Parts: sequence; C-alpha cells; structure tokens
Amino acid sequence: MPGSAQDSAHDAHGTPPGPTRRTTLRTAGAAASAALLLPLVSATPAAHADQRPADGPGADDGALQRAFAAAATEYGVPLSVLLGVSYLQSRWDGHGGAPSVTGGYGPMHLTDAHTALLTAPHHSQGTEDARGDLARPLRAPKASVPQPRQLPARLRTLSRAADLTGLSAEALRDDESANVRGGAALLAATQKRLGLPSSEDPADWYAAVAAYSGADDAAAAAFFADEVYGVIRGGAARTTADGELVSLEAAPDVAPDTRQLRTLGLKSRARDPRVEAPKDVSCEWIPAPYEEFGDNDYGNHDLGDRPSSQSIDYIVIHDTEGSWDTTIKLVQDPTYVSWQYTLRSSDGHIAQHVPLKDVAWHAGNWYVNAKSIGLEHEGFLTAPDAWYTEAMYRSSARLVRYLAKRFDIPLDRQHILGHDNVPGTTTSTIKGMHTDPGPYWDWAHYFTLLGAPFRRTAGSSGGLVTIRPDYDTNQPDYTDCETAGQACAPHGSSAVRLHTAPSADAPLVKDIGLRPDGSDSTTGVNDTGARATTGQQFAVAGHEGDWTAIWYLGQRAWFQNPERRPTAVSAKGLVVTPKAGAAEVPVYGRAYPEQEAYPEGVPVQAVSPLPYKLLAGQSYPLGLRVRGEYLWATTFDPAGHKVVRGQDVYYQIQFGHRVAFVRAADVTVRRSGK
Repeated sequence: MPGSAQDSAHDAHGTPPGPTRRTTLRTAGAAASAALLLPLVSATPAAHADQRPADGPGADDGALQRAFAAAATEYGVPLSVLLGVSYLQSRWDGHGGAPSVTGGYGPMHLTDAHTALLTAPHHSQGTEDARGDLARPLRAPKASVPQPRQLPARLRTLSRAADLTGLSAEALRDDESANVRGGAALLAATQKRLGLPSSEDPADWYAAVAAYSGADDAAAAAFFADEVYGVIRGGAARTTADGELVSLEAAPDVAPDTRQLRTLGLKSRARDPRVEAPKDVSCEWIPAPYEEFGDNDYGNHDLGDRPSSQSIDYIVIHDTEGSWDTTIKLVQDPTYVSWQYTLRSSDGHIAQHVPLKDVAWHAGNWYVNAKSIGLEHEGFLTAPDAWYTEAMYRSSARLVRYLAKRFDIPLDRQHILGHDNVPGTTTSTIKGMHTDPGPYWDWAHYFTLLGAPFRRTAGSSGGLVTIRPDYDTNQPDYTDCETAGQACAPHGSSAVRLHTAPSADAPLVKDIGLRPDGSDSTTGVNDTGARATTGQQFAVAGHEGDWTAIWYLGQRAWFQNPERRPTAVSAKGLVVTPKAGAAEVPVYGRAYPEQEAYPEGVPVQAVSPLPYKLLAGQSYPLGLRVRGEYLWATTFDPAGHKVVRGQDVYYQIQFGHRVAFVRAADVTVRRSGK
C-alpha cells in the first residue's frame, strides 16, 4: 500500500497516538513484528508531510522547482523523471554545495570524487580493536589502501556533465540550477546513446534512469530505477533544508518498459544461494575469508551457529570512510577485520560477506560482536561525512527490516545502534572507540523508512524524552571536519549538544571515560562526550524555560528544547535507579558471566566496571534484559569454541551517547514519570 516517504512531523503538542516504544525485555516480539507489517514506502503523496515553516531570505521562492522545469524542457527529459531521479539521490537538497559521503554534489548528486581525501577505512584508524576480546587481542590491521588507477565512472559524473552543458565544475558543484541542468543533460545523453526516443512519456526512460545509478550489474540498476518509478507513481513533496518547497505530482499509472534494461549491456547473474537479504534489494555474495595465516593466528571472523548458539540482539550501523572498491578489497583480506554487509552509496547495492550465523569483527566490543550484525555504508569523504544518498538509506532500511523480522529485533535505538553507540569494554578502550556514522546520519528519516518513526508516546509527565530535532534546521556548530580546530560547514544533524546548565554559554558536560583529567567535552565532530542523538531516550531530570535536563553519564545534562521548535518529544517506559540505600552502582561495557559460570579450560573474563557511576536519585531508560554471556573463541577450529552463560542478570541502559550495562541485583526497575 502507498505511504509517505517523508519524516513524520513533530507532534509534541498533539494528542499522544498511544505507546509505540516496544518493551525490550525480549518479551515484546509481537509489537516489533507488528511494526514490520508496515511496508517500506517508496512514495510521498501528502504534500504537507515534510513541510516546515520557512523563514529567512530565499525561503520557498519556487526557484528550485522552476529550475527542474526549465532543465526538463531544455534537454527534453520528462519533469517527473528528472524530479524522481533527484529525489532518490538527494531528496532534492543541495546541501549548500557540500559533497555527499561519496563526492556527490547538489540535488542531482553529480560526482566529483577526485576532490575527496582517500584514507584508510575507519577500521584501520585509531586504536580500537574491532574484535574487542581481551582473550584474543586483534593485531592492528596493516592493510594499505588500494589505489585504483582510475576512479569508476559512477564517481566522476560531474566532469561528464560539464562537457555536455559547457558549465564549469564549480557551477555544477555550487549552483543548484546548474546542477539540475547537469543531471538533465546526463539523462538526455544516455537516452540518445541508447538509441531511445526523446519521449515525453516517463515510461520510456527506464534504461536512462537505471544507468544514472552508475551500477555495473543489472540487478542494482533495476533496483534504483524501480525506486525512482515508485516515487513517480506515488508523488512526493517536501521542503528542503533551504526552505524550498518542491513537489512531484503522483502519476499512479506510469508503467515503465523494464525490457529497456537489456540495452545497457549490464552483467546479469543469478543471486547466490548464500545471500541472506530481502528479494527486493540488489545483493551479491563477496565472501570474507576464514583462513589461518601463521603464528597460530587466523581471520577475519569466527564461525558460529547463531541464533541457536547465541541470540542476535543488535544491528550496528557503520560508515566505511573508504570507497566501495577499497572496502570490498579489504574485507577479503584474512588479516583484516570483517562485517556482514557493505552498502554502495550511488545505487544502494549490497554485498554480503559473512554468513549471519557467524561472528564478524566490527564493533570493537566482543560482547556486541557476538550478538550483532554489522552494516558498513560507503562513505569516504573525511571532510566531512556530510550526507548520504536516499538510494542507500532505502536499501539499508529494507535490509534492516528483513533482519529485524528474521531475528525478532525491536526497531528502536537500544537495538539499532550506531558504531558510536557501542560502549568500550573496559576503561582503557573507551578513548579508542570509533564514532561513525556520526552526527550527520539522519536517524529520523532512517527510522521513518523502517516504519518505526519517533513519535510522542506520553504527556509531559511521562518522565522520558526521545531526542528528535528537525534534522535540516538543527545545525550545531562542529569543528575538526577538515582541519583541527576549524569550524565545519553548517549542516543538518541528528544530535543535540548537552550543557552543564540551562544556557548555551555553559560548559559542555564531561565524559570522564574520554577525558580522565576531568576536562570539558568539545564541539569536535568526533567528540561524543556531550551529545544525545535522535531516537535515544533519556530520563528527564528537570525543566527551565526552553531547556530540558536529562540524566547522562552520571550527571544532569541540559539541552535546548523550545516549545515552538522542540528537539525532543515526551515518552514513557521503564527506568532503572540504584536500590534503596545504595549511593552509587557500577556501570559496565559488556554483560559477562560471573566467575562461577566458567567451565574448566575457559579462562575467567574480568567483570570490569567502567569509570562511570549511576548515582542515587538518578534514573536511566531500560533497554534489554540479558543474562551474562561470553563467547570463548580463540582457535581456528570452532570445535574449541564455547558459549559461557551465567546466572547474573544485566540491564542495558541508555547511559550516555553509548549504551551501557548494570547488574540487575544493583538496581530497581520502575515506571518513569509521576
């Protein structure tokens, strides 16, 4: 059934639609399954669905809509085709001339990737051990970055558009009207090259649309084209970050000639039976190796029997900080690390590398690795990782819905984690934990595509808040994107900043794990010490004017939450607080069993608290309830592996920007609010 592809509007002042937050004690599978019955939408019939009050100069003067119409006329491309392709690339946003994570510019995502700084993917950076198991520390990956002799054509479409239009590369990058002209010229040139008519009927442009994806195989190109035509059939409307209202009238009867796909001459291959993905995405099998390579070492993952051996509780979202080609080469290196899936930015194509029954090394926390699935999203611009294509968001959302349904994983931010939400295992590992996908990943839009939008679920006395700023207009100041100490270009963000008092001039809250010396957090784009992100829930600790306080890392933290433009919505649920008489309780980065649970031959793993404390009078939202568990896997032969299960019960909580664990014996569980 048709639905809306837009993010749900804030409903902080409306009647609560009823609780939607799933009780995540592994007893609420029914609620999660019900959410999965919602289709992943591919169109937007409601023109008001994603509009915001436009203010400031240049707000909605219709210039962008006129630019699409003019370019369509100039190059003989149906307007709906031009708008549909642009929507699948950028949702019509120009992003102020900032490049996407793969070097794409403007509403048409014209790629100029030679301007990007190619570096080693993030698993090669810093001190994080992607395996995260002290019983078998992983040697730091030393793989060099493969240097392609020539960037693939999909990463250099801007130069081709410049040749076709006579416009400069600078204009195509920075001027939205010029960018739209460039995209129209590319579509028209492809239609001509294929010997297809310059028709006014959008149904005649299927091959040109598929080619625009840059895909090198038929399945990936078809996925992109089918998504574009889904938007054309359903229509769409949204207000861009610049206040431009753009609309595409629904054309439900458009039936493209999919036989045109053959004219592209793309390779077509049957799906490998080892692929584990929904049928409506393009996915290939590119296996990660399982090999010994000397010194009693092996890589780059562990064999398993999940979910029979261990439940799969998490899906972890990463970005690669390396190109698709580089990432694919590295995951095939047995001395490197691994993850289950890689997603390509230009068209949403997916490659699976590790069977879901096996344990990949990606999260930097062995407990999380053993119970998770890792998704790497292509993105290699370190200056900064600003925005991601709609095609990749949609493909990723389809995959996550499939995985969530298969493994009964609730669609909430206690189970769908960013790499930057995974806790360090011990005090010494906190500073080295990675921070992708970072503050520019649009969690609100992503969860709308998942069919689980973040909405108000309680009145003001509910006791919890769900962080939910408007992504486009929420633009905190960040530094260190390109050069240390320098300000990042303004850009929409999923994160709100946390202060020690209800004032923008107050210092940011401290994170003693990141800064044991007690110094303040910073505005650095990779500094997660004073950041709360969309979808995360926190217990309310106070209100003052336009400010709301939450409990965060053992302290009261304030963020701006004005009534007119709220950055959070009210919620309710279960929270944990120290048991009566306890001044504080320890917090952990993993839920390991007690000493008595370990059988002979398996070394006892320390239950090491992190440097944080949950103090009396504070409360934190409860996510999962789990028993202590540890996967002993240090040998190439999986016959020597052992899952150790204890009796100690842990609660996962939203403690800071990263989740954490507390022992059930140390805390009391109660309902939030009054």
